[in-house]
Amino acid sequence: MKLNRDSGILLHVTSLPSLYGMGDLGEEAYRFVDFLARSHQGLWQVLPLNPPDVGESPYQCFSAFAGNPLMIGLDLLMKSGLLEERDLVPIPLFTQERVNFDAGRVYKEKLLHKAYQRFQNRQEQDDYLFFLEKNAYWLPDFVLFMALKKHFHGKPWYRWEETAARRERRTLESYTQILHEEMGYQKFLQFVFFRQWSELKKYAADKGIRIMGDLPIFVSADSSDVWSHQELFQLDEKGLPLKVAGVPPDYFSRTGQWWGNPHYRWDQMKGDHYRWWRERFTTLLGLVDLVRIDHFRGFEASWEIPAGEGTAVKGTWVKGPGEEFFAALEKYLGPLPAIAEDLGYITPGVIALKEKFGYPGMRVLQFAFQSGTTEAFSPRGYDQSCVVYTGTHDNDTAWGWFQNILKKEPKAAALLKKYLGLSRYARPSEVCWTLMEFAFSTRAALAVVPLQDVLCLGSDARMNFPGTAQGNWQWRFLKKDLTGEIEKKLRELTFLYNR
Repeated sequence: MKLNRDSGILLHVTSLPSLYGMGDLGEEAYRFVDFLARSHQGLWQVLPLNPPDVGESPYQCFSAFAGNPLMIGLDLLMKSGLLEERDLVPIPLFTQERVNFDAGRVYKEKLLHKAYQRFQNRQEQDDYLFFLEKNAYWLPDFVLFMALKKHFHGKPWYRWEETAARRERRTLESYTQILHEEMGYQKFLQFVFFRQWSELKKYAADKGIRIMGDLPIFVSADSSDVWSHQELFQLDEKGLPLKVAGVPPDYFSRTGQWWGNPHYRWDQMKGDHYRWWRERFTTLLGLVDLVRIDHFRGFEASWEIPAGEGTAVKGTWVKGPGEEFFAALEKYLGPLPAIAEDLGYITPGVIALKEKFGYPGMRVLQFAFQSGTTEAFSPRGYDQSCVVYTGTHDNDTAWGWFQNILKKEPKAAALLKKYLGLSRYARPSEVCWTLMEFAFSTRAALAVVPLQDVLCLGSDARMNFPGTAQGNWQWRFLKKDLTGEIEKKLRELTFLYNR
C-alpha cells in the first residue's frame, strides 16, 4: 500500500474531554476533528474501539467486533430524543484529568437503560433492523455472551454452567428466552455505537481527516469470540487455554511478557479460508480508513507459552500462517489498507512478509536514539514505506522519556542534545517540538504524534505501562489545552515539511 505524505495525532476516544466521566463520541469528538482540520492534520489514530474487560485495556476485550458502549455520546442521545436534559442531572463531579471508569460506568449505564426504554417505543426502526442483518455473523453470539455474563455475575465463560460454557443447543435456546430483554438492550447499545461512530467518521471524512484504527492480533480468553468459536483456539476440555501468547525475554524484561491470550488453531481457521478473520477485518474497515495491525510479527511466528507458566521465559517460537493468510484475506477483501506494527524482535521472515504485501512498517523516534539501533530503525534509514512516531501508547511521553535519559544516562543525554540541536537547559516545549519537527522532516510517508507530546506533557500523562495491570488508560486532556497557538505551530510544521 502506497501512503501519501501526511501527518496526524494519536489519541484514544476515552482521552477526550467530557462531563460524563470519560471521553466519548459526542460533541468533544467533533471538536477534536475540527482541531485537526484547523491544524492541517490529515489523520486521527485511535486505539481499539472494542469493549474492554475488567482491566479496561482496549487490547483485552469481550469482543473483537463489538464497540465499547461507554463511548456512546450522551449529548447525542439527547439530540436524537432518546434522553432528556433532566435525565442527566445531577452529573457527578468526575475528575476531568483522568478517566473515571467505575463511577462513569455506573452513571452511563443508568442513562443507557433509560434511552433503551424510549427506543423500544419508537415505530420507525428500519435502520436498526438493517444493522442487525448486516452484523449477523457476530452480533447474536455477542449479545447472548454479554447477557449470560451478567446472569452468571461477571464470571468468565469457562466458569459458567457447564452446558452454557459448552454451548449446548437446548441450553442456549432456553437462555435466549430467559435473557431476551438483556439481549435486546445489548443489541441497542451496539446499534447506537455503530451509528454514532459512522456519523463521526463521515464528519471527519468531510473535513479531510482519515481515521486509523487498531487491530490486536490476539483476543481475550474471556471473550465472545473464544466462547462462540472454541474450535478456533487452543483450549482444553474446560475451555482454558493450552498455550498463551506473549513475547520472550529481552533488554526490557528478563522474564518477557506473559499476555495470557489463547493461541489460534491456524489449521482449523484455514479450513474455511480464515472466515473469522475476514469478518473481523470487514467490520473494522467499515469503521476506519487504515488499520494498524498490532504485533504483526505474530503472523510469521509467535511466542507460545505453556498456560501453566507464570512468566514468558519457557515459551517457544511457533510458525504462523504467514503469506497464505494475507493472500486469503486479500483474495476476498482486496488490498488491505494496513500498517504493520513491526517493532521488537523482527526477523528476515517478518520483513519479507511485510514487503510481500506492501504493508508500511512503524518507526519510533524514542527507539532510534538507543544503543544498538539498526540502520532500518535509525532516522537516516527511514524510507517512504513507513510511519514515524515520536512515541506510541506503550511509550513514555517525549518529555518523560527525555527526563529519564537525563537522570540515568547523562552522557547519552548530552549526545542527544547535540544531535537534536537542543539548548543546554532544554524545557519541555523545546524537546517535544524538536522531536515532532524531526519526525515531520523524515522521509516517512506518515508522521504521527501522541497528543501528550503535542501538549509537552511528562510521564504522568503516559497512557500505558506494558506488563502492569493498574493505573493505565486513564489520561485525558482538557478543553483549554488545545490552543490557537498549537494549531498554528502544527500548520507551520505541516507546511514546512510538505505534509
